[in-house]
Amino acid sequence: MKHRIAIALGDPAGIGPEVALKAALDPRVRAACAPILVGDPAALAVHAAACGLRPRVRAVERVEDARPDDDIVVLARRQLEPGELKLGAVAAAHGRSAVDSARAAVREALKGAAHAVVAAPHTEQAIALAGIPFDGYPGLVARETGCDPEDVVLMLCWDQMRIAHATLHVAVREALERLTATRVAHTIRATDAALKKLGIPAPRLAVSGLNPHAGEGGLFGREDFEVIAPAIATAQADGVRAEGPFGADTMFGRPGYDGFVVMLHDQGHIPAKLLAPNRTAALTIGTPVLFSSVGHGSALDIAGKNQANPAAMIEAVLRLAGVPHPHPPAAGAAGPSLSHERGRGA
Repeated sequence: MKHRIAIALGDPAGIGPEVALKAALDPRVRAACAPILVGDPAALAVHAAACGLRPRVRAVERVEDARPDDDIVVLARRQLEPGELKLGAVAAAHGRSAVDSARAAVREALKGAAHAVVAAPHTEQAIALAGIPFDGYPGLVARETGCDPEDVVLMLCWDQMRIAHATLHVAVREALERLTATRVAHTIRATDAALKKLGIPAPRLAVSGLNPHAGEGGLFGREDFEVIAPAIATAQADGVRAEGPFGADTMFGRPGYDGFVVMLHDQGHIPAKLLAPNRTAALTIGTPVLFSSVGHGSALDIAGKNQANPAAMIEAVLRLAGVPHPHPPAAGAAGPSLSHERGRGA
């Protein structure tokens, strides 16, 4: 039986439902897994019509009710009132919808009905308007699975590149306060464990420094040898093949590494959005649920125009479809706008 992958539709006013539907219809995805969309069927119908797609959609109340011969299956969530969806707009109803879809998908994975979860992009302003405390998908997954949000790590993946972040969506000043040797060592260990789950038996990791040239021996700051180097040594003592710290500006060109660990959001996101803007999967690691989102935003400016490229969503689904199950189951167009910082997926 193929793994079921729950795909949360994200912000219904953005491109999330469009890329989710296009990914679920992709022959590579259908060959690799059984995609289950999670969200409001009415919102999905709006996007399908806008794209000129007419799939046979069956709404179910339980993931277990999906059948192998179904075209598109939607775990139905009643989220939006008639006329409430406004494509391209920021609204509280859209924020509530995105969070509800993600939570429902995670619950299906927790109970074993779904093998993994992939979430379409959300819009942070819409979630804020809904009054929902939210610090990104990693924090949401942590809370839904009973994990400490501080222990959850985001890893960006495309092709053979994998970049894990010791800090993420916080001000740089706050990130510097969070960068302790304990936190960095935890990030290195979590990355090692995740790569082993992804099928790399003995991953080799490169760890970045914080300051230019990894501090240049203390000329540009002391964090690299007072915090990061001891964290690497701690991970090495645990059997992790980690090396560094290396200057973040040259580290990604070093050959022979299976993964990279960076200290700040931009150290990892800039290369991802430069080199693979429409192909980046954002994995949340360090929780019992296999969870991924996409590395681009909700692109409100092109919602409903049939212009969204589903490549990143397809990449995210395929990357998780081949991972061994963490627990036994219970029974061609222009890419999205990356300028929408108000709606990001990673």
